[in-house]
Amino acid sequence: MSDRASVRLPYRLLALVPFLSFCVIASPCHAQNRDVLCNNGSGKFEAEFHTGVKLRVGAAKNAGRGLATRACDATLSWSQQELVVATNAAELDVDVFGPDLGVGVPVVAFQVKKSDAECCMAYEIYSLQKPPRLLRTITGGNFFSASDTDMDGRVEIWTADAAAVDGFENLALGELDFAPTVVLRFERSRLVDVSSEFQSDFDQQITKLRAELNSQDLRDFKNSDGKLTSTASLPVQELHRWRVVKIKVLEIVRAYLYSDREPEARRSLAEMWPASDVERIRASIINARARGIRAQVDGVWTGTPGGRQKRAAVFDTIGRSEGSRSEVIPAQAILLRRPAPLSSEGLLDSELLLDLLIDSAGKVRSVEPAGSGKSPDADLITAAMEWTFIPAFKDGRAVASRLRLAVSTKR
Repeated sequence: MSDRASVRLPYRLLALVPFLSFCVIASPCHAQNRDVLCNNGSGKFEAEFHTGVKLRVGAAKNAGRGLATRACDATLSWSQQELVVATNAAELDVDVFGPDLGVGVPVVAFQVKKSDAECCMAYEIYSLQKPPRLLRTITGGNFFSASDTDMDGRVEIWTADAAAVDGFENLALGELDFAPTVVLRFERSRLVDVSSEFQSDFDQQITKLRAELNSQDLRDFKNSDGKLTSTASLPVQELHRWRVVKIKVLEIVRAYLYSDREPEARRSLAEMWPASDVERIRASIINARARGIRAQVDGVWTGTPGGRQKRAAVFDTIGRSEGSRSEVIPAQAILLRRPAPLSSEGLLDSELLLDLLIDSAGKVRSVEPAGSGKSPDADLITAAMEWTFIPAFKDGRAVASRLRLAVSTKR
């Protein structure tokens, strides 16, 4: 169980706040892999950008009655005008608010899931200039998260090619350890697949998957037909073991392929897949990838992994006193969540100070306890790494910053 709290503060008032203090309220909610601002009508958020464009996310209203429903809406408004971004969605989230993702203008990016039955979300990017307009939609991911991954001043959009693998080889998305990772970045307004720039992240997945493979199970699977269609006489337990091996082999091969290492993908198939079925499955994997998120990009990154060393400037908003002037507007919370405490002891008057490093996309890159108070528990640190913010701004541009957050836990 976890609890969520969204915080509403007018964007233009942020410069008046020396550090931000939020209550994270303990209350049960529907378990999810990732929290979103609005889930089946629960949760809301409002903000205004310095251009005068206002954002609202919250429960959809019942037409004619004005009552909230178990669905979510999102709107952008300006000068007595309104643009409906999404209506009657099962899930709605704001991934970024204010940064330029590489399209030349500040944007807000929404994650929209139309119904609970759908596997995936759509990522819709709107400009925050008047009038706001839809710049790009990316579909097929089960989540999207924009961040300056290596703090070099460039923002990547991380997702997973869920729609492309859901039902592949009669394997449901829920059976997989994970859908294949895709990393995207706008370069001169072109959407580029930069997954191969982050091969080390894929290598961590591969190492973990290989360690989980049982050598005897792998030999048994290699002696099958690969399709696992001629297994009617097999005990259910045996069939399950083979399906587990099949899933992990597919995930290893995809990790190589999606990070643009096709020779390694070929070798892995030859090493671990039934020989009589290798060519069929290889073609199927490649075709599925081609129909997924890769079909939506404008190009593919061709640089050298780890070649860029430039570091983004990080602005400190911690040491400011109230009423002091600053050229940097501090980050503002969009969505905070923490695990429900294991014990109620000491909760009513406990307060924790956390120092956060927040990148130019509003994502937390590091969390450290501050002051001499009670040390935060590991679950809080883990949760804080998933918090989302409107980033700090300097001269109208989103920047990385350090922020001190006072977290009060209450039952």
